[in-house]
Amino acid sequence: MRLYFGNKDKKSKWKQRLVTGGMAALIGAAAFCILSASFTAKDKTGESRFWGRTAVWIQKQINRTYLPVFAFMEEETGIHKDAAEFLRDVILLQMPIYKYSEEQAQVQISIEDEDTFDMLIREEGTDEDRKGLEDGALEYEEDALHIDSDLEKAMKEENDSFNQTVEEENAQETEEEEGKEEAQETEEGQEQEFQKAQEKSYEYDWASLTEYEDIVSAFYAIDSTTSITDEQLNLENLLGKDVAIQGGSEEPQILIYHTHSQEGFVDSIEGDASTTIVGAGDRLAQILEEKYGFNVLHHTGQYDVEARDYAYSNALPAIEQVLAEHPSIEVVIDLHRDAVAEGRKLMVNLQGRPTAQFMFFNGLSRTRKNGDIAYLENPYVDDNLAFSFQAQIACNEYYPGLARRIYLKAYRYNMHLRAKCMLIELGAQTNTVEEIMNACDPLAHVLAKVLSGETGLEAREDADIDLE
Repeated sequence: MRLYFGNKDKKSKWKQRLVTGGMAALIGAAAFCILSASFTAKDKTGESRFWGRTAVWIQKQINRTYLPVFAFMEEETGIHKDAAEFLRDVILLQMPIYKYSEEQAQVQISIEDEDTFDMLIREEGTDEDRKGLEDGALEYEEDALHIDSDLEKAMKEENDSFNQTVEEENAQETEEEEGKEEAQETEEGQEQEFQKAQEKSYEYDWASLTEYEDIVSAFYAIDSTTSITDEQLNLENLLGKDVAIQGGSEEPQILIYHTHSQEGFVDSIEGDASTTIVGAGDRLAQILEEKYGFNVLHHTGQYDVEARDYAYSNALPAIEQVLAEHPSIEVVIDLHRDAVAEGRKLMVNLQGRPTAQFMFFNGLSRTRKNGDIAYLENPYVDDNLAFSFQAQIACNEYYPGLARRIYLKAYRYNMHLRAKCMLIELGAQTNTVEEIMNACDPLAHVLAKVLSGETGLEAREDADIDLE
């Protein structure tokens, strides 16, 4: 038996054409709304306003007739969407997986932002001791210590004399009581008081330090994780800023604190903070006050006991509170000690005293790969750089060989709290407490030179640079 569907096929084709025509009309109307909205947004004539109102009316009719859900949402929320937004919603309604992906992308961005910030905080907390440098890059070469031949000879004789005395003392430890007493007298004779340098041992020739490469070579070690340009490392920027303390000593002027308060030395006594970096902070504060007349506040809060990774983020609110309570504070010093390979010692013999070397440290809030770190903004980067640069000048001129190169790294290290913020690495874990305490004397003298404005003033005059 043959079945005949001829009339039904014709009706089906007619319905398909009708639906197709209707969809074409709907698309055409939507396109009309979009074009009208685009033109009338720029054209404010009466005719354009008429067509604009017509487009809005047509859009509403389309919503009510074909997309009642959108009409209901618009009436409920009171938010009218333009034609482009309307068309986008139509597309998203037909492709819910795309809409879901878009919403998830926004959530993921938020999650990534939080995760990125947490990662940066943890990296900052553990990054300080990691060095993206070639071995020895932080140390000055023998021919770059800025020491003239006469001074070098005198220092060598002094060091040889000191080393010889130490050897003699060690040999006398096993001798009879009389020999021991004699050795003790010799040792007591060596425990002389530090004498601050009265004259410079070296003066910079600023005419030879006008190029970026020359400045880096003479002063800096730049970590491989970060970068810096001649826009920041130039004499106008580094010397043109006055880093002298402006206020009087009636109120606190200098804050010393320790992000890593648990840092100790080779002979530190467990449980005795006076033999750790905190004890060095006490000593430095005492010298700055008693010998140089500054008003110093030493904050001994502990922020690395439970988790060193979050030490900087833990310390930040506490230090902000201290500064809020003492707005007179102009200088903030975060005092640390470095970490070096076991068996290596950062020490020089200064005036017959074993003295730990130290290093000025700057965070640039910038990675070589991604540029400035928006999460760790520091508006005082240039001021921080000027502060450490002028301190390095004073140290190299009065105590050549005592300071290591200025170390530039990627993160912020809470150096955004004041224009005169400084992170100092005083010695390392291989130094003795005695060497660390001895280093506080020349360090205090250097800081006094800089904070009095003397170092910057002399350098600007010699380099013929105006104050900003």
